[in-house]
Amino acid sequence: MLDMQTCFLSEMGGRSRNEDACGYWTSDDGCCWVVSDGAGGHGSGDVASRLVVSTVLRRFSAHPRVEPDEASNLLQAANDVVVGEKTNGNTRDDMHATAVVLLIDPRSGLAVWGHVGDTRIYLFRRGRVAYQTRDHSLVQNMIDAGYGSTDMIRTHPQRSLLTSAIGSAESLSLSVSAEPLALQVGDVFLLCTDGWWEYVEESDMEQILGESVSSEAWLASMGELIRSRAPAENDNYTAVCVRMADEPDGDETTVIIPSTPREATGNT
Repeated sequence: MLDMQTCFLSEMGGRSRNEDACGYWTSDDGCCWVVSDGAGGHGSGDVASRLVVSTVLRRFSAHPRVEPDEASNLLQAANDVVVGEKTNGNTRDDMHATAVVLLIDPRSGLAVWGHVGDTRIYLFRRGRVAYQTRDHSLVQNMIDAGYGSTDMIRTHPQRSLLTSAIGSAESLSLSVSAEPLALQVGDVFLLCTDGWWEYVEESDMEQILGESVSSEAWLASMGELIRSRAPAENDNYTAVCVRMADEPDGDETTVIIPSTPREATGNT
C-alpha cells in the first residue's frame, strides 16, 4: 500500500480575503486532492473556489475511481455547480475559478490529474521537475505559437488572462493526464495557485526542496520567498504538497483549508 503525506500552506497575501481553497480526501480505495483559485467582481471568488473543492471531494468520496475520465468528470461537475449557482442568482457577479485535481490509487500506486486555468500541478522525481501542467492562458497560447519565450509567463502584462475557467456556460476546455502514472517512493506533487508559482520559479522549487528537511519546511521556505518578492498588494497564494512516503500512517482525512491572515510584518 502506497503511503502519502500531505501538508499545505494558504495565505491571503495583500488581499482583503482569501479566494483560494483546497482540500483532500483519502481512503484505501482512492485519494483526491484539489486546489482552486476563485475570482469574482463583487467578492464571490471565495464562493466559487469552495464550491469547486466541496463538489470534487463529495463526488469522488462517493465513488472513488482513479482514471483520466474521472478527473475530467470531477472538473466538469464543479463547472456545472458553479454555473448553476450563478444561474440561480445566488451571486452578484460572474464568478469563476481555476482548479487542479490529483487522484491516486494507493493500492496500485497509480496517479492521474486534471486542471483548468492557471492553477498548476508539478511532479518532482529525484528532486527535479519531471512534469508540470500547461496553463490555459493567453500568454501560454502566445508562447506555444512562437510569439515569445517562457519568461513571458511571469512578466507579460496580460499574464492573468485565461482561455478557460470553471464557471463558463460554454464548453469547458480542460486538460487531463493521458494515462495513469506509476509512482515511486520519494515522488512529490505540488499543487499551487498562480499567486504561488508567479514568485517561485521552478529552479527555486528544486533548490529549496533539496535543502528542506520536510515537506512542511519546503512549503514554509517557499512562502518566505514569496513574501520577500511579491508586492504588498499581491494575490492570495496556496500550495498543497503530496509526498510518497516510506511509512504508512493509515489516516483518512477530509480538509477544507480556511483563510490564513498575514500579519502586517509579513509573518504568518
